[in-house]
Amino acid sequence: MRHPIFMTLCAATFGLSACSQPDGEAEVERALQDLNVVDESNLNEIMLTIGDPEEAVSYFAGANANDPGRIDLQRGLAKSLVRARRAPEGIAAWQAVVSHPESGPGDSVDLADAFIRDNNWDEAAATLNTIPPTFETFQRYRLEAMVADSRQQWEKSDSFYETAVGLTTRPASVYNNWGYSKLTRGDYPGAERLFVDALRFDDDLFTAKNNLVLARGAQRNYAMPVVPMTQVERAQLMHTMALAAIKQNDVTIGKSLLNDAIETHPRYFEAAVRALEALENNAVN
Repeated sequence: MRHPIFMTLCAATFGLSACSQPDGEAEVERALQDLNVVDESNLNEIMLTIGDPEEAVSYFAGANANDPGRIDLQRGLAKSLVRARRAPEGIAAWQAVVSHPESGPGDSVDLADAFIRDNNWDEAAATLNTIPPTFETFQRYRLEAMVADSRQQWEKSDSFYETAVGLTTRPASVYNNWGYSKLTRGDYPGAERLFVDALRFDDDLFTAKNNLVLARGAQRNYAMPVVPMTQVERAQLMHTMALAAIKQNDVTIGKSLLNDAIETHPRYFEAAVRALEALENNAVN
């Protein structure tokens, strides 16, 4: 594969006679190296975004073995391990990146993220504390908010979420996390508002739709929210609302919602059928 490219470059740049000269060969080699770098960069990006996570792990592990010491390949391996849900290995890989002389604050943010995915909140907090306060990114403040949530430091949590929202053009997931934080605190109206905000930015975010139903159900508001939803989603949300009603002893409403969910779902809705049968069996007993 190298010979056609070699000849084309020689003919276009130096003339065929120049190809036999040392300077010409050096220029061609540099050009080919540039092409290889471009191709490798594209492949690295593909493996990190749309490639299968386990394949990406194998790819970057091999690349690191062949060319040790390159921080871009180390980052690729660490990101791939986290994507593959191999958090403990991802932590070790990110620790290696952070110890690299070319490492920056963003690498420590990614290490903190890996700690959170491994449910290691204290290490995540300690890692975030090592990052200079002048390093202000969406990801950094999103993680700061989550750590504050884990410690029930609600004022800090709200402040960090608000800052994170201001640092991204796609805040739906942040609003959803913030709403869930409010939900766990028992601030159901506040949670409802934040889930609505999440859906304003991404009306396909089913998690926010489901959380919105939970927030409304906690307030004994069992009307379905007016948000875009498919028929399957509507049935699933009715099922969620039914469980919220039953939890608050509004059993009749819960049974009605379960029946609606079963009728609405285009296929057999096993979870709703089981819940309804359990209610009816308890009533008989």
